[in-house]
Amino acid sequence: MGRGYTAATAVFLAIGGFLFGYDSGIISSTIVQPYFEAYMGTPSSSQTGGIVSSFTGGAIPGALSVAWLPDKLGRKMTVFIGACISVFGCALQAGARNIPMMIAGRFIAGISVGLLSAVVPMYCSEIATSQDRGKLSGLLQWMLSWGFLVAQWLGYGCFKVNSDFQWRFPLAFQVVPGLVIAAGIWFLQESPRWLIEQDRHEEARAVLTKLHGNGSNAEFLDLEFREIRDTIVAEKTLQVDSWAALLSKPSWRKRLLLGCGLQAFGQLSGINVINYYGNVIYKLLGIGTGTSLMIVGISGALSICYCTVGLYVLDKVGRVKPLIFSAVGMALALVVNAVLSQYYVVKSGEQTSDGNALRAMVAMNLVFSFFFTFTGIITWVYPAEVFPMEIRARGNSISTLTNWCLNLLFAQTAPIALANIGFKFFYFFFAFNIVATICYIFLYPETKGKTLEQIDELFGDQLVPHALEDPDGAAAAMSEKFQHVAHAETEV
Repeated sequence: MGRGYTAATAVFLAIGGFLFGYDSGIISSTIVQPYFEAYMGTPSSSQTGGIVSSFTGGAIPGALSVAWLPDKLGRKMTVFIGACISVFGCALQAGARNIPMMIAGRFIAGISVGLLSAVVPMYCSEIATSQDRGKLSGLLQWMLSWGFLVAQWLGYGCFKVNSDFQWRFPLAFQVVPGLVIAAGIWFLQESPRWLIEQDRHEEARAVLTKLHGNGSNAEFLDLEFREIRDTIVAEKTLQVDSWAALLSKPSWRKRLLLGCGLQAFGQLSGINVINYYGNVIYKLLGIGTGTSLMIVGISGALSICYCTVGLYVLDKVGRVKPLIFSAVGMALALVVNAVLSQYYVVKSGEQTSDGNALRAMVAMNLVFSFFFTFTGIITWVYPAEVFPMEIRARGNSISTLTNWCLNLLFAQTAPIALANIGFKFFYFFFAFNIVATICYIFLYPETKGKTLEQIDELFGDQLVPHALEDPDGAAAAMSEKFQHVAHAETEV
């Protein structure tokens, strides 16, 4: 099996990312579809904000549930639960008779996506080798781009249909990925690290062989198993009885701040204002609904190309350099758009017909999308890999929670800000991208090429030698500190 099987597993898990992207993307076209507006009675700005933001509101408890569900029930069962919730919420949206029913369906679907967006990268990071971990964990963003693309083009295609099918079918299609995940998750392997955490060592060793074995690397598999087992056994001696314990160690506090900070910078880049309200933004520029849907669809197609390049780069260049490149590029694209709007598109408070400026602003949105790709991928990869096993679920849950809380904030405030200050709103995101650049340069350690267990070297809290780097030292340390583990190893 080996790497191919592991990659296939990660691709399947990343269907959760497709669901995320589709659910996020379909609403931007749905709320501007003529038959949706007619059926729902032309929703007000506050109602539109409620429809959009209820999804994010649901994602908050969904992400928070990952603090305990994956540790208690396992990674596979957690994914299954998320898929089942998704099916129910999406079906409710497709059959919505009024705005409250639509909001309820969006909220329930949001719970699912919040849960899956936290557990899938963590699951992928735990089954991948160090040389593939970046690209496999980052597949969530790649599939998210596919979901967003399908949502935008399906929305554009259904715009041509003169019936309620125009908006009901795209919402009903959301059910498909949830059903696929719920049915297929049972054919995957459980995380070997979770199995070791549950003292199911023999199962973990067998899973590692299926995931990383190639028929001629038995020594590597043995050392990898020992490194994972030794580190988890050592970490289990640390008491993590409460949420406050996450802050008890300076190195854990640093990891938490880095994870939350990266997720926050992803939102503060401005991406979801452009994603959720792309059609609204183009309407402000005087671009018609059909054309705006097509532009957003083209942007979605390009983002897949960008994301493919980003995944290729991630395990070769690392995490930090692409983050710096991304933040600088986004800042420049946003400030160009803000300046174009302020001085060329809107003059003396009136909309102009400067076609060149309008085209330049559309182009800058596409440029922004390119630069965001790297931040988009790494915001899922980095938090999933920097936490030790004992606090990985909680740490990743809180990091993802940060993402969704800010997502909710901007979903609620973006329409108000765009209506009142227009594209000057982009100066706000420009400033935060500059702050992010400085933080990436000075605060974020590079994790490329290290196993999940070896990352503790970067934070100064290594408990035992790592078997892949120092097999003799690791064996001696475990024999001295944890004699019961050494004895169990000789019996296996």
